[in-house]
Amino acid sequence: MAGKGAKKNSDIRSDIKADEAAADIKKDPDTASAGELSLEESFEKLDSLLERMEDRELPLEEAFSLYQQGLELMKSCNEKIDTVEKQILVLNGDGGFDEF
Repeated sequence: MAGKGAKKNSDIRSDIKADEAAADIKKDPDTASAGELSLEESFEKLDSLLERMEDRELPLEEAFSLYQQGLELMKSCNEKIDTVEKQILVLNGDGGFDEF
């Protein structure tokens, strides 16, 4: 009987942690506005997401949500890097400029 009670308390603690983490995600203004973050801020946010995902007690649903957020941040980072690469000009042999 004691084993069942301990398991239930453990499940309750996991549910509370998951609810708190989900609330933190919803409160986080950077999550909804990945396109508005600078590249450096996006990298910092990705690092933060990775740290949170490394928690072995993280519920699967929350881990998947963090994974999706990471994918969106990566997409935003790639778009920003592509934009900058297109703006870089390379001097060609004729003294003119070519797009990178």
